This record gives sequence, C-alpha cells and structure tokens, in this order.
Amino acid sequence: MSQQTTHEQYYVPDQSKWPIIATIALLVTFYGLGSWFNDLKAARDSSNGPLIFFVGALLIAYMMFGWFGAVVKESRAGLYSAQMDRSFRWGMSWFIFSEVMFFLAFFGALFYIRYWTGPWLAGEGDKGISNMLWPGFEYSWPLLNNPDPKLYPAPEGTISAWGLPLINTILLVSSSFTLTWAHHALRKNNRQHLKIGLGLTVLLGVAFLILQIEEYVHAYTELGLTLGSGIYGATFFMLTGFHGAHVTMGAIILTVMLVRILRGHFSPEQHFGFEAAAWYWHFVDVVWIALFVFVYVI
Repeated sequence: MSQQTTHEQYYVPDQSKWPIIATIALLVTFYGLGSWFNDLKAARDSSNGPLIFFVGALLIAYMMFGWFGAVVKESRAGLYSAQMDRSFRWGMSWFIFSEVMFFLAFFGALFYIRYWTGPWLAGEGDKGISNMLWPGFEYSWPLLNNPDPKLYPAPEGTISAWGLPLINTILLVSSSFTLTWAHHALRKNNRQHLKIGLGLTVLLGVAFLILQIEEYVHAYTELGLTLGSGIYGATFFMLTGFHGAHVTMGAIILTVMLVRILRGHFSPEQHFGFEAAAWYWHFVDVVWIALFVFVYVI
C-alpha cells in the first residue's frame, strides 16, 4: 500500500513533544494564578504568582505556535484526508461545546444569586429564614447595598447598557457579518474580498477590546465597581472578563488566519482552519449577546 493510499485511510503523526509541553505550561500557569490570588487574599506585600503566571503564559504561547505550526505543515504537505477532516470537525465541535458549558456555569451562578440566594437573604422564599444572618437587609439587583458593607464596599453605580456595552454589541455583531462575508468570498475564491472581510473582522474585534478596557477603567476608578465590591462586582467581572479573554484569543486566531491567507493558504475546497476560527468567533458573539441582555440590560 502506497503512502498516499495510507493517508487516505488515516494519518498517524510522528511522535511529538507538544502534549507534554502543554501539560507543563498549564500546570505552571494555574499554579501561578492560584498563588497570585492567594497572596492577594492574604494581603501579602510581595508575590511570585504574577511572574510564575507570566512564565506559564509564555510556555502556552510557545506550545500553541509550535503545535499549530506542525499541523499547518502537515496539512500543506497533503498528509490529511477526509477522515482527518472529520476528526478535526468533531474535535472543534466538542471544544466549543465545552466552552458553552463553561459560560453556562457562570450564567447559572448569576441566575442562582439573582433569583434565589439574594431574596432568601432578604427573608423571601422558602429559605427566607436566612435573613437572620443580616437583619434588615433589603435585596435588589443590581446589588448596591451589600449585607456587610464593611467587608465588601458596595459600588456607587453600574455600567449603563446604552453606552459602551451597546457600541460593543454593534461592533461584535458587525464582525460576524464581515467574517461571514469573508467566508463566502473564500468559497468563491475571491481573495480580495476575503482579505478585506477578515481584516475588518480583526479590526472590529480589537476595537471591542479597547472599549472594554475603557469600560473597566471607568468601573474601577469612578464607580468603585471591582472584583472586591461584592457579589455583583464578582459576577460582572467574571462573566465579562472571561468573555474578553475569549475575544482576545479569537482575535489572535483570526489574525493568524489573515497572515495565512496573505501567504496564499486555503482553497475553496480545503479551509477547515478558517472555518474553525469562524465557528469560534460566532460562538463568542452569541455569548456577548447573552451577556448584554442578562448582565447589562435586565
């Protein structure tokens, strides 16, 4: 059986160092993050957590650059078959499903706090006896009157949905349209429209991140809305912060796709790398719409 015929059945890659590097990088990163947070909680003056976290992040970047680079080389060498294409599609589908579950956990925490825990502490519902913990506490959402303001200083206000969040919503929804335009252009082998559409998508993503940074600065410096300002601040920054991290990753991925396209990669028939990036970006957009509705508006 020839090598080409074998590849049409299944491709077995050579031994790789990248899985073990990925494991070490994740261990170092999360150890650094855990140390950093623990030192902050203990109010230590100095901590090695940020340095360890930064080293782990660099290892992750090195691993991703090397591993995905190896995959690109194998694909460009014609080693992949329809079987491998199906494997990649299933892998990306399960990855996005895991990300959906990740955000559902945080949305679940938000809903549990808003509709059950908060009212219970105020004496409402079947567990209203919980109000003995803080007598006189009155619940309302957003929670600007924390049960123990000495421990968790309440924020002075919230971010209006109709300012920067609305602009960011328009930016991300628009980016989905420009990315879809680029995808259709790739299928039609219109390289010029493909480059323009993908370039616009990256620019819209970067604009979103810049405005979110501006929003965070406003929240911290003018509103007192921080991770330490009670359960509202914690849920706000956990949801929007993790989403911002996903937008950052998505923008990097799309930038890599743009560089590959400028170098002549992908064809109308074979471009799953681009499709996977598009799936991820559309997922990020849908999550933001849910965030805009349930965190900012309602």
